Amino acid sequence: MPVVSLAQLLESGVHFGHQTRRWNPRMDRYIFTERNGVHIIDLVQTAQLMEDAYEYIRNAAESGKKVLFVGTKRQAAGIVAQEAARCGAYFVNQRWLGGMLTNWTTIKMRVDRLKELEAMEESGALDLRPKKEASMLRRELGKLQKYLGGIKSMRKIPDIAIVIDQRREYNAVQECQKLDIPIVALLDTNCDPDVVDVPIPANDDAIRSIKLILGKLADAIYEGRHGELETLSEEDYEDYAAEDYEDYAEPELEATEAAEATEVAEVAEATEATEATEVTEVTEVAEATEATEATEVTEATEVTEATEATEVTEVAEVAEAEEVAEATEATEATEATEATETGEGSEEE
Repeated sequence: MPVVSLAQLLESGVHFGHQTRRWNPRMDRYIFTERNGVHIIDLVQTAQLMEDAYEYIRNAAESGKKVLFVGTKRQAAGIVAQEAARCGAYFVNQRWLGGMLTNWTTIKMRVDRLKELEAMEESGALDLRPKKEASMLRRELGKLQKYLGGIKSMRKIPDIAIVIDQRREYNAVQECQKLDIPIVALLDTNCDPDVVDVPIPANDDAIRSIKLILGKLADAIYEGRHGELETLSEEDYEDYAAEDYEDYAEPELEATEAAEATEVAEVAEATEATEATEVTEVTEVAEATEATEATEVTEATEVTEATEATEVTEVAEVAEAEEVAEATEATEATEATEATETGEGSEEE
């Protein structure tokens, strides 16, 4: 049984890429066609590469390797946290801190500080501190949980990284490359497949697409570790999707995403306008054709009537000529008879 069917990929909108002017030419081999200014991803290749990625991750998890999910865009953050928690993987879903892997020693110190503050919070030690100090410590705790909560149990750098949107997570990809950490990545048509080890061409902006792909990869990890799968209900996903991540969003990125959404909407409107124009033109052509046909029919009728009238006239003229000929013959016969009678009378005298 395939890991994912073409129908599932199609239904989740995995095939929608970016606008053609935003593409990366290196993704050309994974693009099926272009429609209304948007590239369409080849789902046959996506399904095959999903099989390869699933097998690769399942074998890695079975051998005890640790996996890190990286996805900081708003539509991916909740799904990344949910799927990583389900399969026991690490995750970064808010912001990639510089040196999170290449400077792991320093990051590990901050993780230890996070654990210390959590222990103080659970034991009630923070309540014994002065209010101002307790407030500062809780603020520090909140920041550390926000950025490092997903790697709190990570003791060393991961063995595999699963990245959502290679272009956005450029710093994470660079650090993985420096440390020779294999990268499995969802790649939209504006990404570079040459910088990752296991590419999965897919729509990395739609929630349903991200949920489908990450869900299957999490299944691979869970199956490798436990030998059986555990799936999530739609309610679980909706709960995570409902979380508010506005405080973590980057204004420049939001502006870019808003601009792209506006452009896509404009393309859709232009497409609708074009289709409407085409329909109007077809209607006008049809009406013109009908008018032409009606004119031709009228002309044909007039020609037919004229022909019939001509034929009637010719018949009448022929009839009249015949009558005149007959009358002429009768007159000539009468005159001949009279002449004969006159000649006979003269002889008798």
